[in-house]
Amino acid sequence: MATSRLPPTALTLKQFIQRQKVLGLYRSMLRTIRRVPDAADRQFLQSWAREEFRRNRGATDQDAIRMMITQGNMHLQDLQKTLQLAG
Repeated sequence: MATSRLPPTALTLKQFIQRQKVLGLYRSMLRTIRRVPDAADRQFLQSWAREEFRRNRGATDQDAIRMMITQGNMHLQDLQKTLQLAG
């Protein structure tokens, strides 16, 4: 029987796709936060976003990760709407 050449800790396709979604959300969040005009607010939001992603870095439950992605997207949309109204 042939053995797989993948390392034993290789991600499944679903995990890989979810990881890409999380990284994309993180990048979008930080890009949007850069548009916040007030430096103190911008610093607060950056540290908040980084801490949230860092705190949930070890999550493995696919459903929980999916819910966190949904919540993150809602926060991102709220921030983008707020910036549009302000600017």
